[in-house]
Amino acid sequence: MATERTDLKGLATCAILVAALAAIAAGLAHSFSTPASEPASDAPQRGRTTLPVRVERFAYTAHDGARSYALLLLPGWYGPTDDPAIPLVVCPHGRNTMPEAAARRWADLPTRGGFAVVLPAGQGRVLRLLSWGYPGQVDDLARMPALAEQAVPGFHYLRDRVYAVGTSMGGQEVLLLLARHPRLLAGVIAFDPATDLADRYVKFAQIPSGREEQRRARIEVGGTPAHVPRAYEARSPITYVRRIASANVPVELWWSTEDEVIVDQDRQAGRLYRQVELLNPEAPVSRSVGSWSHACESWSYAKLPVALARIGLLSASWLEDDPLYQPDWKTLCNA
Repeated sequence: MATERTDLKGLATCAILVAALAAIAAGLAHSFSTPASEPASDAPQRGRTTLPVRVERFAYTAHDGARSYALLLLPGWYGPTDDPAIPLVVCPHGRNTMPEAAARRWADLPTRGGFAVVLPAGQGRVLRLLSWGYPGQVDDLARMPALAEQAVPGFHYLRDRVYAVGTSMGGQEVLLLLARHPRLLAGVIAFDPATDLADRYVKFAQIPSGREEQRRARIEVGGTPAHVPRAYEARSPITYVRRIASANVPVELWWSTEDEVIVDQDRQAGRLYRQVELLNPEAPVSRSVGSWSHACESWSYAKLPVALARIGLLSASWLEDDPLYQPDWKTLCNA
């Protein structure tokens, strides 16, 4: 049944947040630049023991024949002598974000939860880092579990425990993945997603460098929403709201009333949630609404563990009252 959660009340100052993110990036820089066979073990120390994460990189051929690559995060203990089939998360990156940056959000959670995460670089119709839900890109996301298993020796995933987690443009794409491939997924988490790309195009004008983003969107999508409306509809989860409502797949929608990047989230994630609830009041879709800065909640030190615990990828001890993560979250985002 559709449910509501309000988790956050505000943010700390920009200076605190920027400093914290810089510390995270610095602490993990070595972890995600190590050779594929070496463990990534430099996740930030936050009053707890940090566990290693194994990082593998593999190449794949995208929908248009272009060569791309993906990262696979594995538990540090996973290897030739201990390689059971484990849950797998497909995690597309956000706008203008490399998979290495998206990987840092996870820190050591794959080891703690005993699951894998695959993060593809992706490929849009024209652009790589700005795929914006192109159908070919979404179909490539559906291929990621099989591609990862084929490419990484000894890796095995549970067919009935494939999840999708994404932030911003990545959140848009995991919702489209659910709409196009509902039988693939056991659960979806979308942080601060765009759900109506035509509206997003218009609202680009309200953010820094927005005119440039509009230009890039015209290149990637093929024109403006007025010129190619169906192309924008095909990349918008709101177009497929009936499929999402009837998929019977747990979905967590997280969005902020103060989002400064995807402005007016009430017309994006909020609208999608309301329409799902209207179409199917019993749909397993929940909302978590706060006032955080764009994508702030989707880090390992913030609400990512909470979202994963709700969907069954971490134990219930990682929920809001968990003493290991909550102090940092309160400091950084004034929860």
